[in-house]
Amino acid sequence: MSDLRAELTEILDEAEWEWLIPHVQRDAVILVALELDLVDVGVAIASDNIPSVEQWIDKQLVTKPTTVQVGEWNRDRSKRFNTLIVQPYVLAQEIAAT
Repeated sequence: MSDLRAELTEILDEAEWEWLIPHVQRDAVILVALELDLVDVGVAIASDNIPSVEQWIDKQLVTKPTTVQVGEWNRDRSKRFNTLIVQPYVLAQEIAAT
């Protein structure tokens, strides 16, 4: 498990909204709430930790982008996200504007 965590931590990256659009179009982006650790979510998904993932989904801490969010991000193309690829998904967490 620690190898998986180390591997995911290594591939954690930052992405512009533009880069995520093709992944949103193929319904592969999963939004992760700011109160969750992106790597923790990646580890849970990659290791099929169904109870944790179901709990986050039930609490709406892990969701698909809404059409309203996509519209906002299309208007503000400078929006950035922390991202983590856990095939076949792209986990994304908004970076708060500074």
